[in-house]
Amino acid sequence: SAGDPEGERKRLIDDYEDTFANPYRAASLGYLDDVIQPRETRAKLTKALGALLEKEEIRPARKHGNIPL
Repeated sequence: SAGDPEGERKRLIDDYEDTFANPYRAASLGYLDDVIQPRETRAKLTKALGALLEKEEIRPARKHGNIPL
């Protein structure tokens, strides 16, 4: 409303925050894999990093060796 610009500004900010400023919106759009609670952070990080420790990268054999120059 033109009579209360500060109230309109607050309403627009609240509407924006409800729509975009939350992790659930980003997750629904596929920008995040998961939304976790702060108390779950350590366990999730430990599990993810543990999976990387056991990862083996399989590389194809080289087709050509290095030639002496």
